[in-house]
Amino acid sequence: MLGPVLLAVSRSDRMRRLVAAAPVTRPVVHRFVAGDDLPSAMDRVRALADAGLEVTLDHLGEDVTDRATAGATRDAYLRLLEALDAEGLGKRAEVSVKLSAFGQALPVGGHDIALENVRQVAAAASAAGTTVTCDMEDHTTVDSTLAVVAELRREHPGTGAVVQSYLFRTEQDCRALAVPGSRVRLVKGAYKEPASVAYQDKREVDRAYVRCLRILMAGGGYPMVGSHDPRMISIARHLARVAGRVAGDYEFQMLYGIRAAEQARLAADGERMRIYVPYGADWYGYFMRRLAERPANLAFFLRSFVPAGA
Repeated sequence: MLGPVLLAVSRSDRMRRLVAAAPVTRPVVHRFVAGDDLPSAMDRVRALADAGLEVTLDHLGEDVTDRATAGATRDAYLRLLEALDAEGLGKRAEVSVKLSAFGQALPVGGHDIALENVRQVAAAASAAGTTVTCDMEDHTTVDSTLAVVAELRREHPGTGAVVQSYLFRTEQDCRALAVPGSRVRLVKGAYKEPASVAYQDKREVDRAYVRCLRILMAGGGYPMVGSHDPRMISIARHLARVAGRVAGDYEFQMLYGIRAAEQARLAADGERMRIYVPYGADWYGYFMRRLAERPANLAFFLRSFVPAGA
């Protein structure tokens, strides 16, 4: 029951101010967010790479409502890619972008503004020997986001797409995307969506996830399995074997700060394991969605409000 509530308040400016002002918030946020700035993010990239893990970096921000902020997001990614290139980390780290942070939601020309901004990031990524994955946001953005991915792939074929199993349409999207060279990250979904477009029951979301996994593993693309669920990980490994895939023909992805021991175990077992590392000052929306996804995350946060020894 708390999940939908937390997703609703993730877009509340009043709650943003209250949570951000709480003295205990920031230490807890740093469990899930690699820091406010680029040097902090680069420290985490180096540490994860040294541990045999790969990374996708997300400069936090979304729902941008002016062109100047959208341009600032683009510039932050350009600085990030310059830093990755300078340290030769392009083979270990890619970037993930939310198109709403690039201007997608602007009332006039938002789609084209976001495309132009992210096109510059994709070019910089290619120059650094890495690539871009376009995160999926709420259901109203799916067509625009997939259209941007298709356009970017004309010059940067490694551009990744993200699909969410809780949306009714996603199985069909997977069929369209499961083609040679297509990088596709499958997640369950972390936005509050209406019953008219998305499964509301967790069991139905899980079943849809498995159906989408079957399509992606059997297809010609490169599946990226975004899940912390042990059952889904086991199913994905089984479906990969059935499809004749070997390690490196697909990968697992997990969030920074969640199930770190499992991340290390899968990597040690020969699986390609990529960690989604967010950073930046605009952490509130991302943080609230992480709390909504798993009761254990929320419990961890609430315990931080209890004084030691109480």
